[in-house]
Amino acid sequence: MEVSRRNLLSSGSTLLNLACSNNPFGAFLKGKYYFLVGDSTSGKTFLAMTCFAEALISSQFKNYRLIYDNVEDGCLLDLEKLFNAEVRDRVEPPEMGEDGPVYSYLVEEFYYHVDDAIERAKKDGRPFVYVLDSMDSLTSESETDKFEQHKDAHRKGKDTPGSYGDGKAKRNSEGLRKVLKGLRDTGSILIIISQTRDNIGFGFEKKTRSGGHALKFYATVEIWSSLAGAIKKTVKGRDRQIGIHVKLKVKKNRITGESHEVQTDIYPSYGIDDIGSCIDYLVAEKWWMKKKSLIEAPEFEVTLTRQKLIAHIEENGLSRKLQRVVGECWNDVREACDIHRQGRYSTKVEEEEDE
Repeated sequence: MEVSRRNLLSSGSTLLNLACSNNPFGAFLKGKYYFLVGDSTSGKTFLAMTCFAEALISSQFKNYRLIYDNVEDGCLLDLEKLFNAEVRDRVEPPEMGEDGPVYSYLVEEFYYHVDDAIERAKKDGRPFVYVLDSMDSLTSESETDKFEQHKDAHRKGKDTPGSYGDGKAKRNSEGLRKVLKGLRDTGSILIIISQTRDNIGFGFEKKTRSGGHALKFYATVEIWSSLAGAIKKTVKGRDRQIGIHVKLKVKKNRITGESHEVQTDIYPSYGIDDIGSCIDYLVAEKWWMKKKSLIEAPEFEVTLTRQKLIAHIEENGLSRKLQRVVGECWNDVREACDIHRQGRYSTKVEEEEDE
């Protein structure tokens, strides 16, 4: 599939879009599966919900079903306040039962739900964006069976029959192989969220996650999020935390083959601060110069403080122009990093005869 703006769904973060696709307007390519791993409270759910909001303002994704598999039952965000009433009304569970929404409990059920969505998309022509939140909260049939065996043996005073692994690694390998073609055929997008764990084994990585190798192997892009610091504001003489700095690291990328690390700000009362994060990036790269508290933004012909510059961009509808400026800066940095040598296979080389 062509990697163009019309085939890309925005993450809501211009910098993450660029880290995933080198395009400031989109991160997630139609027909693909993405893997988002992160520390607790590092903005994973905010990113997922922002994708839904971005779909509804895109002509290419506006008709997509927005499926949120809330396995953790942990997302209690006020979607109408953070986004709008349409997002609140359009986000749906994988299934509706007699007693209300039905979310996945077993990993097997998750893949059944995705397969159901694919079959429906083939029939009614409506692709989907499906977010699983999260893989860690799913159990499996084998884990459930083992638990019952352990419970029964314990109450009968018998030795428990060995450990009971969660069985998800095998199910993920089988399940992802099954659904990838359906995603590609329907142009749907699957995002699986997973929680980090401390790596107590060998290796250089301090963090790991569960679920097996298939989760990474089949992913088009693998993104890791972590806390980079707190955003504080003095209110009534005391420092109050009002948001977080989030570091987003692309560890695997089949679209560009590149690995990037970017940072964005998230406020619980607002969501992703894309404009503020873009301004900070342009200042950090010295594309825009800052003198004391004033930032010179030549493309907008203004020199203002950060807060006034944010207000100027919002009030004058300049966010798209800001994204284009950030894209220019990003590509300028990439070009400066390129190795400028003649390609090994760009010209015909005379074949040497064997001596």
